[in-house]
Order: sequence, then C-alpha cells, then structure tokens
Amino acid sequence: MRQTGPACRICRREEKKLFLKGERCLKAKCAIDRERPIPGMHQKRKAKLSGYGEQLRAKQQIRRSYGLGERQFRKVFGIAAGKKGITSFNLLVLLEFRLDNIVYRSGLSLSRALARQMVTHGHIKVNGRRVNIPSYTLKAGDVISIKASNKSTAMTAKNIEVTATTNKIPEWISFDKESSKVQIVRLPEPGEIQAPADEQLVVELYSK
Repeated sequence: MRQTGPACRICRREEKKLFLKGERCLKAKCAIDRERPIPGMHQKRKAKLSGYGEQLRAKQQIRRSYGLGERQFRKVFGIAAGKKGITSFNLLVLLEFRLDNIVYRSGLSLSRALARQMVTHGHIKVNGRRVNIPSYTLKAGDVISIKASNKSTAMTAKNIEVTATTNKIPEWISFDKESSKVQIVRLPEPGEIQAPADEQLVVELYSK
C-alpha cells in the first residue's frame, strides 16, 4: 500500500529529508530544517535502534523516497536479487531507471510524486511513444520527451526554471534544456547513485 498521508510527516518519521514535497523541501518551511519532532513521539530520549531496527528504517527510507508501496518494493528487490552482480547496486539501478524517477532526476518535475502524476496523465513520451506507466523501466539509449501541447510545455518549463539552480543531473543522464529532451546515456557506476540510506541493510533485511 502506497503512503498517501502528509509527505512532511513521512520525513519527520524517518528524521531525514526525503524531498517528497518538491519546492517546499528547499524552503524554510521544511519540517526537517525546522527540527520538528517525530510524529507521536514526545519523550526526550530516543531509544537506540537494534540491528533489525536499522535495517527496517533503511528499507523504509529508500522505499518512501522512491514512492513505492511495500509489495511493489519487495517485487523490485526480488528482480534485483535474481540479476547477476551486487544485489544492493542492482536494486538502486532498478529504482533509478523507473520512468517517474528519471523525469524527477532530470528536473522535469519537482518531486517523484509530481513526476508520477505527469506520467499517468500522459505528458511523457519514451522514444516518441506516450507511456503512462510510472514504473516503466528504461534502458541506456532511451529518450524521454514532453508531449507536444501547451499545457505540458508550460508545466515542464516552470519546473525546469525552479530546479535549474538546485537539481544536479546525474552524469549518466543527458538533458537538452532547449528541447526538454532527456536521454539515458549509460548505466550508472557503483557509487554514482546516492541513496537516502545504506542499501546493503535492505539486502540484509530481506535475506533473513
């Protein structure tokens, strides 16, 4: 089940900025910057997490950051575990290569939630064909573009303007600002994907 409650509450629960609210996360109103307490937690001292607790929090932070439900996240992990190579890195690559994530990473959207909405509403094309599935897995060489309509163009232009000074596009993504086209140049190298938590803890959690 996907989290549908207030996004700022999720960040407060994880005690970490997960950038779920787009532009709001960059302003003084951010709950993390204001040091708001964990929801429902009023004691002065916080109990130290056990090994399992650390693994669970890492999984929740990564899952919530990418906007996936528990069942969907476990399914992605299963695919990552079945691939050759390092499972933790495979997991991050699969999450990063989701269409909604690439739309967000490129600066076409202010958050992954808004990117998911752009995809489902038909504003995004992949290799010239409209794709409305946020979880669609991209591959190296794929080109993402915006639907040719005044609404789509105006919306993405505004988003690009906002993210121009704050968004750092990964080196494995090429973005043409003039045409608003995004291309997956290559597969990322280990260490190029910055996860909100230690992805190896997720592997340890699911390997029990």
